[in-house]
Amino acid sequence: MQPRNMSMSGVVDLAAVKAAQEAKAKAEQARATAAREGGGGAVSPADLVIDVDEAGFERDVLQRSTEVPVVIDFWAEWCEPCKQLSPVLERLAVEYNGRFLLAKIDVDANQMLMQQFGIQGIPAVFAVVAGQALPLFQGAAAEAQIRETLDQLVTVAEQRFGLTGLTVDPEAQPGGQEPAEAPVGPYDALLNAAAQALDAGDLTTAVQAYKNVLADDPAHPEAKLGLAQAELLQRVQGLDVQRVRKEAADRPADAQAQIVAADLDLVGGHVEDAFGRLIDTVRRTAGDDRDAVRLRLLELFEVVGGDDPRVTAARRALARALF
Repeated sequence: MQPRNMSMSGVVDLAAVKAAQEAKAKAEQARATAAREGGGGAVSPADLVIDVDEAGFERDVLQRSTEVPVVIDFWAEWCEPCKQLSPVLERLAVEYNGRFLLAKIDVDANQMLMQQFGIQGIPAVFAVVAGQALPLFQGAAAEAQIRETLDQLVTVAEQRFGLTGLTVDPEAQPGGQEPAEAPVGPYDALLNAAAQALDAGDLTTAVQAYKNVLADDPAHPEAKLGLAQAELLQRVQGLDVQRVRKEAADRPADAQAQIVAADLDLVGGHVEDAFGRLIDTVRRTAGDDRDAVRLRLLELFEVVGGDDPRVTAARRALARALF
């Protein structure tokens, strides 16, 4: 079976090549910095290739696709072209060093998933990015073509969805995570100044201080959290609360009205209301409006913190809404 057209240009806009390359460089810097600082949340190279079944599809593919592009290899033991393609994909998953996760699905054991993706023949390769499924190619393909497709996928994920991939630590144990280390370095003064400015209500100074840290260390967890909080407070400053609430109630499908109301929900401590509002809006909208709502939801996840169980639950709900 000959491979189909592998270009993703008809699926996503790849126009801003320079911007994409800059985003890729920043993402690589963030991965390198995280690895130097102890690889908090790092995975081993062996964790970059996983077997997935119907029971674990939501957890292992949909949820994971909100943090890293997931490439799905649909295969079967009797399929000779699969035996040629699968080892190439597995090797590239390790070589790409966390920029994508490879999920292998045995179609004989997972007929429902095969039907849901509309697969007519194998091998078939798809990607799931932020809960959205993209067909990549079907049939055996040359490694150069596969690399080109993966490069496009990684660029789109980083540029459009902000997915910088996984941190890989060669010394990490498969299936486990290294404990995160406390950030150290020459940032204490900047972080203290930012926290003091935040407490004093000087949001402009706080935002700039956090950005100064992130300009040098894009993966710094305390600065990322502080910036997200400061920018949220900036957005709600001076808002007419009653007017925002009324506009949101009157226009449930208005993406911007719901985004502003969700900011107020979160500032008021109504975390689940904020998340639920935006997830409902994702279901009601499409195109640029949907992207704007999804991106704001991801920003609010940063404010609350990725380890919070409410964020974990909301990520699952977002994946279902997108898929």
